[in-house]
Amino acid sequence: MAEKTDAQVNIGGKTYTLSGYESEEYLHKVAEYLNTRIDELRNDREFNKLPMDTRQVLLNLTIADDYFKALAKIEELQAVIDKKENDLYDIKHDLVAAQMKLEKAGSRKK
Repeated sequence: MAEKTDAQVNIGGKTYTLSGYESEEYLHKVAEYLNTRIDELRNDREFNKLPMDTRQVLLNLTIADDYFKALAKIEELQAVIDKKENDLYDIKHDLVAAQMKLEKAGSRKK
């Protein structure tokens, strides 16, 4: 089993200890991502006028939006990969058929 990692990170101006089975670098990367999203929202004057619970919901919605967009991109890329694999299969099938024709034509000449 992987070893548990603890990392001191700063999120939104507060220090937290994150624990997990990922690397310390990964945990810092997660905190950096959160800080980027928090900073983007804080730069909006209207956002700062909202109650704290509403701001938290908007941050959660922003992160959920990123997540679902990433999932959609993964599905899109998987579809491209699947199509390319099918195309490659068809090309290989055509190549084998062509090789068989060549071999058949070559054996007739002998």
